[in-house]
Amino acid sequence: MTGSQNPNSVAPAGFGDRHIGVSAQPHVHHMLTALGFGSLEELSAAALPESIYTTEPLGLQAAVSEEAMLAELRALAAKNTVNKSFIGQGYYGTHTPGVIQRNVLESPAWYTAYTPYQPEISQGRLEALLNFQTVVADLTGMTTANASMLDEGTAAAEAMALMRRNNRTASPDAVLLVDADVFPQTLAVINTRAKAMGIPVLVHDFTADDAGLPDVEFFGLLLQYPGDSGLVRDIAPVIAAAKAAKALVAVAADLLALTLLESPGALGADLAVGTSQRFGVPMGFGGPHAGYMAVRQGLERSLPGRLVGVSKDAAGNQAYRLALQTREQHIRREKATSNICTAQVLLAVMAGMYAVYHGPDGLRRIASRVHALARGVAVAAEAAGHTVVHENYFDTVRVRIASAGGHAAAELVAAAHKAGYLLRQLDHDHLQIAVDETTTEADVAALASLLAGRAPETGHGTGSAQLPAGAAGAVGAAGAALPVPARATPFMVNPVFHVHNSETQMLRYLRRLADADYALDRGMIPLGSCTMKLNATAEMAAVSWPEFANLHPFAPAEDTVGIVEMATQLEEWLAEITGYDAVSVQPNAGSQGEFAGLMAIRAYHVENGNPDRNVVLIPTSAHGTNAASAVMAGLKVVPVATDGFGNVDIDDLKRQLSVHEDRLAAIMVTYPSTHGVFETSISTICAMVHDAGGQVYVDGANLNALVGLARPGKFGADVSHLNLHKTFCIPHGGGGPGVGPVAVGAHLAKHLPARELGLGSSVGLVSSAPYGSASILPISWAYIRMMGPDGLLRATQTAILSANYIARRLGDHYPVLYTGAHDLVAHECILDLRGISADSGVSVDDVAKRLIDYGFHAPTMSFPVAGTLMVEPTESEDLAEVDRFIDAMIAIRKEIAAVKDGLWPAGDNPLANAPHTAQCLTEEWEHPYSRAEAAFPAGVDPRAKYWPVVRRIDQAYGDRHLVCSCPSIEELAEAN
Repeated sequence: MTGSQNPNSVAPAGFGDRHIGVSAQPHVHHMLTALGFGSLEELSAAALPESIYTTEPLGLQAAVSEEAMLAELRALAAKNTVNKSFIGQGYYGTHTPGVIQRNVLESPAWYTAYTPYQPEISQGRLEALLNFQTVVADLTGMTTANASMLDEGTAAAEAMALMRRNNRTASPDAVLLVDADVFPQTLAVINTRAKAMGIPVLVHDFTADDAGLPDVEFFGLLLQYPGDSGLVRDIAPVIAAAKAAKALVAVAADLLALTLLESPGALGADLAVGTSQRFGVPMGFGGPHAGYMAVRQGLERSLPGRLVGVSKDAAGNQAYRLALQTREQHIRREKATSNICTAQVLLAVMAGMYAVYHGPDGLRRIASRVHALARGVAVAAEAAGHTVVHENYFDTVRVRIASAGGHAAAELVAAAHKAGYLLRQLDHDHLQIAVDETTTEADVAALASLLAGRAPETGHGTGSAQLPAGAAGAVGAAGAALPVPARATPFMVNPVFHVHNSETQMLRYLRRLADADYALDRGMIPLGSCTMKLNATAEMAAVSWPEFANLHPFAPAEDTVGIVEMATQLEEWLAEITGYDAVSVQPNAGSQGEFAGLMAIRAYHVENGNPDRNVVLIPTSAHGTNAASAVMAGLKVVPVATDGFGNVDIDDLKRQLSVHEDRLAAIMVTYPSTHGVFETSISTICAMVHDAGGQVYVDGANLNALVGLARPGKFGADVSHLNLHKTFCIPHGGGGPGVGPVAVGAHLAKHLPARELGLGSSVGLVSSAPYGSASILPISWAYIRMMGPDGLLRATQTAILSANYIARRLGDHYPVLYTGAHDLVAHECILDLRGISADSGVSVDDVAKRLIDYGFHAPTMSFPVAGTLMVEPTESEDLAEVDRFIDAMIAIRKEIAAVKDGLWPAGDNPLANAPHTAQCLTEEWEHPYSRAEAAFPAGVDPRAKYWPVVRRIDQAYGDRHLVCSCPSIEELAEAN
């Protein structure tokens, strides 16, 4: 009798059973009983409004096992062809050191961490980000660099906005002047953003012999260094002329080239942008990679994104924290200067560690070898009778093909492709060859054969073919004839870049930093608003497969069949899940998805003859990025009040619709609401806005409470962005990467971001690569494939179950601020500590820090309401972990009572002094509570204790004394 026929056999657990923490039926029954419901279906039907609740199953394939999913993904990967890329254009082959791949990229200690808003338990990744900032600031010659940008194109667009904002002498009609030698994808992203902001862009060729500044007023100038053509030129005179015209100057610079070329800062630039991709981060068909931005002194407080600074803790020890305007878009909303809420932390850590591992000397060696190989290509091209267009280059050689035929370049590119190499064709007569760290002498020999019109004797860097004599001499002369202006300024002088250059040292450094952090591999991160669910190992497996990781985003279509098919399938699945008609995965963060969705709405109104529809209604409870994104899309924000239950105030909505009906573009609502409830009037809101001629934007940040139960595209929404790092398991990585696909109804489909570079659309590119952060899309693909429709539904139901179980059990100890129908919350709940704090003097910050002593990351503090904690358990946490958190919160409530009753002084108690480090326990102890009460409160297992490495950090000190890079050797000597 087979297993399937044996009534006593036990079927193996499926992936969904392992992903969902509360899978055991007795545990589900226990939690449902506590809430007074008999089934998950009964709870779901009570929690969601009847007008949107659906029992229609998702039209997805049934779940498969991990092994079957990986086999399907392998089959898709096999449809890709990984040819050796010499395309360049901002994307290059690189070697990820094994110690970094295994211990950062593939380590859950790094990729399951949350954004370091709780710095005491984030010291490891904060130090790693400080390293990254130091590398970028040093190489660019700037004073301050941020903790990463989304990619080079969006970094350049942010630079445009920063220059416009900080040039107070320019008239409103002044233009952005852009170097004609910028990467085409960068120009495309700039044009998309500039169109929305009403900024005129003028492209100017600075490479012509008589090139000077155009006779036009410009507020800012963007230069590429080296240029898209490969040309390295002395940009100092152009920078000086621009600054004499009272413009600001940004330089998009290649970090590896800057080890040999003089820095933009030394040449007079105000800021620098670019990407750190070639510092050990694979091309990944376009991403994710850590972009960067660095600024001169005086502009640091205008930096978008995140910034790590040095401060001190309660004991006076050096400690790191996020500085300045870290969450400015939440605070300033429509007055925010950027909508970026995430960075590319995991990739910035990799790039920073690549620099730490190689050190300045190692980076120079890599760069010198790359330049020598480029010289070898140039010599080979000239030996074959072709013309090298630029004599001064770093890694990219532009070649004019010597042929009377009109298709000479195309024929050579085709021959190279057949041999396994990708060259970049510019026109009938010109092509470019960009070498990189992975290029070998055998590759150059093969290119020499191709340039000479012969089939190469080698392929993909193998074989022993000889270089032409001249090329061999050029390659062998590493370090000679470097491009100018040659670098004269030092960089990366801090000891961190000189003491971790062996694998042993690097391994131990990465382990020490990881041990200082708290991530999902240690325990629950009960954050509301940002879902911290399991990132399963099987989902992560394909990220480092070469068939996905080593693809150039502009490789020929026949080489990328598998990854495009995978991305297209994912878009179709997301459309089915959300009820929309079309999806684009191009936006590489939720902020960019918001922007893309609003741009689609704006284009729709223009198309229909309503360009004046520019008002967006946004509830006061919404994510701050909503308002910031609306302003970036050129729209005007009008707030809508919320009522005492956290819902949109329908009466105020009616008033605003009446006032703005002729100019209404859209309403942006988060559903379930940012207050953690299912608003019963959502269908009414959609109908009211449609009747007024507007579109409905449903922020998909909380989609993990809807999957399988309701579909925004079916209950009245026109567009949503989704956070794949929340609902669909792409890990936070300490604050990035993320993917923010935009989903739309059929009438908006034509207004999705451009799918290919060079093809026009009403919106254009919103990110540098057509498929955005393509190499991490297999994570969400794998999650959906392994969960299937039933698993996805059960995950949503369990998330709602766990959140309501927490709200019910903690309700007697902390007031739950908002509830919906039947006194239920959605997937998260807000605990109101305002009255407790007023009575006891214990702040929400005290509770958050005390949770560290109990072995937990704090819930979301003071968002969306000051003085509260927003708790979200996710479906991945099991009953034991959920109960452990509840028990910790109850124990803390008793500690608060002890402070209120005078048993502990208000300024000297376990909450006020939390968190407690091992070091502080060894010092003289004069507190009114014991060391055991400090470090091992109720329920903490001493054998599993998490020890923070710093005490509470002085936030204000770090802003008053802003330091955002590693100190130099001289500064260290001074301090000692």
